[in-house]
Amino acid sequence: MTLVTPKSRDELKELEPIIEMVEATMGFVPESMLTMAHWSELLQAFSGFAGTVISGGEIDRGLKQLVAFVVSNAAGCRYCQAHTSHSAEVNGVSVEKIQAAFEFETSDLFTEAEKAALRVALHAGMVPNAVEPSHMASLKAHYTDKQCVEIVATISLFGFLNRWNDTMATTLEAKPSSFAAEKLSANGWQPGKHG
Repeated sequence: MTLVTPKSRDELKELEPIIEMVEATMGFVPESMLTMAHWSELLQAFSGFAGTVISGGEIDRGLKQLVAFVVSNAAGCRYCQAHTSHSAEVNGVSVEKIQAAFEFETSDLFTEAEKAALRVALHAGMVPNAVEPSHMASLKAHYTDKQCVEIVATISLFGFLNRWNDTMATTLEAKPSSFAAEKLSANGWQPGKHG
């Protein structure tokens, strides 16, 4: 059961432009946003930051979602795993590749550049952070400094979201829940406290 009851959309008329933008992008309104709306300034600041990280820059949005999926798995956040796997598919990543994301090191589905990004995501999601200089050197071999910043920004955004959603026990929405139950359950995914 969620720790803080999300606000209803009817209570958030002043935030409707943000909510509409997120709904247009994701296809639904995340419960996490409706919980953040208890502090409207937080939701406004977060929405701008998250929109820039996810939609801006040069890195492919599908790869950003895979990075977010791997970091969320390392952190153990089932809510974010469901969201990011679903968003990866929406952004053109094959279900086969999503299902192989946790075996990226040995899978032929991933390029060396993708493996470098996912390696940093995996190790950054561990506690304590296990990113080594060799991981960053491998990342820099494939990406510009700006692109490296984008990848680490994606990891950091989901570090926040992993903590937020696990702590709040955010209820998982129908679309990402259905996707994860259908496509990830063979890999051991369960909704956990977010069900």
